[in-house]
Amino acid sequence: MLLFPAIDLYEGKAVRLLKGDYANMTVYSDRPLEIARDFEAAGAKYIHMVDLEGARDGSTPNLLTVAEVAEKTDLFVEIGGGIRNMETVERYFSVGVDRVILGTAAVTDERFLKEALDRYGERIAVGVDIKDGAVAIRGWTESSGVDAFAFCEKMQKMGVRTLICTDISKDGAMMGTNRELYRMLSERFSLQIVASGGVSDIDDVTALSDLGLYGAIIGKAYYTGAIDLRQAIEVAK
Repeated sequence: MLLFPAIDLYEGKAVRLLKGDYANMTVYSDRPLEIARDFEAAGAKYIHMVDLEGARDGSTPNLLTVAEVAEKTDLFVEIGGGIRNMETVERYFSVGVDRVILGTAAVTDERFLKEALDRYGERIAVGVDIKDGAVAIRGWTESSGVDAFAFCEKMQKMGVRTLICTDISKDGAMMGTNRELYRMLSERFSLQIVASGGVSDIDDVTALSDLGLYGAIIGKAYYTGAIDLRQAIEVAK
């Protein structure tokens, strides 16, 4: 299993939200590049980045920060948040990003998703943010009303290869990840499933790895010291 330590960006800073609540934000650093370099020093090969302002507003205010990480580290960079047209996809790829994640747009604009998949294939991932069984959109501020499992089925049929699946109720809460959700997803779909939300300790990493998942994202647990990244990478292997 691959580990994706995460940097969530807001106004150029590395932050974390509690359960997707923009009013409940903790700022961990105003130098995201330094955090990315710390990830690399611990043995990470991948990084998961989210532009929180972009997710909410459909813009790319943190593009330069993402570009800096792509340029000045050797990490595989994936980015999500506010990517709702081909111009934005191409802008990220032009600055060295390896994979972009479509969230809201994958739900609301099937034509764009198909065009992106046709043009870039496996470099396009889809984020499935789950709240009360439905897919949430626009920075988790709205429910689409679309059943999460039905949506995953549709993504598989459309040719999506990688799904980043987040249980919003677990995100940032440090109460453990939703292992049963990821077990069901891994059994039901032949997709590269990345677990996101609530990965709180080494036991979570071990359990997700044992499920045979493609990857897992570590966020708040890294910043609080609850997970030692170097140890987690070894466990995930």
